[in-house]
Amino acid sequence: MYSLALLCVLVVVSVTHARPHHPMLSPEMVNHINKANTTWKAGLNFKEADISYVKGLCGTLLGGPKLPEVFHDTDNIRLPDSFDPRKQWPNCPTIQQIRDQGNCGSCWAFGAAEAISDRLCILSSGKISVEVSAEDLLSCCDSCGFGCSGGFPSAAWDYWVQSGLVTGGLYGSKVGCRPYSIAPCEHHVNGTRPPCQGEQDTPKCVQQCIDGYSLSYPKDKHFGKTSYSIPPDQKQIMTELFKSGPVEAAFNVYADFLLYKSGVYQHVTGDMLGGHAIKILGWGEEKGTPFWLAANSWNSDWGDKGFFKIKRGNDECGIESEMVAGIPHF
Repeated sequence: MYSLALLCVLVVVSVTHARPHHPMLSPEMVNHINKANTTWKAGLNFKEADISYVKGLCGTLLGGPKLPEVFHDTDNIRLPDSFDPRKQWPNCPTIQQIRDQGNCGSCWAFGAAEAISDRLCILSSGKISVEVSAEDLLSCCDSCGFGCSGGFPSAAWDYWVQSGLVTGGLYGSKVGCRPYSIAPCEHHVNGTRPPCQGEQDTPKCVQQCIDGYSLSYPKDKHFGKTSYSIPPDQKQIMTELFKSGPVEAAFNVYADFLLYKSGVYQHVTGDMLGGHAIKILGWGEEKGTPFWLAANSWNSDWGDKGFFKIKRGNDECGIESEMVAGIPHF
């Protein structure tokens, strides 16, 4: 019995030594990833950020209430090998936009507001081109969760159907009814913004547009007709993106994701930090590795100008298990 216990201890010790534990956001972790010769390249990000701030960015509560699944008839659709909605719908400027959630766990609201903005434009054939307000969703949806401390993407899309959302652009933009009120902070090593620290209080739900905006708050609202989950099936997801535009997805964030610079991300090393929501735009293949094309909400100096690719087809970090979308009401 004693020898068996000793063997178990030795196995645990050897496994621990086989998987080196590098400090989070450190040059050692960057080197470990790049030497692993995986499908992506790492680099230093968030140099001045404290760890509690970084964990706070991951404000998506995973495994929450599920919306009903909508299935497409995929038998008669021919999907291209790669698809980029920025090229498919060039007259819809929000598809190219990268936003910044600041020091608030509002990714769940950003992923929804971004994809809803895109879909309003795409499905109206360019007649409606607005920036839907992440602030309105973040501050006014009580059923969505806990504001800056996290929320459910499915509840965000349901809120759009039930209550509608007004417009609102980036911090300091004065665009739309309720622009974002939380200042951006520095997600990169050599930047001009203040360092990212602490967590912001959730803004108050102010049902009023900023001074000088032409419409009243109720008149500015855009509503969804339906909201739904997308089945965790590659062809279903691709058909959804191809027909109706970007969707919101949630996934598990590990420490190595923070260091992403280019290539197709897949988890290599580091602890899990929490759930994060982003916008999925399209798909493709890079050096034989299939990927989803995604937009993050950590400003354009993170990753590949704010965008990233994540491995497609094997539910990498749970990315294919929690996708939600909806159709606008016109």
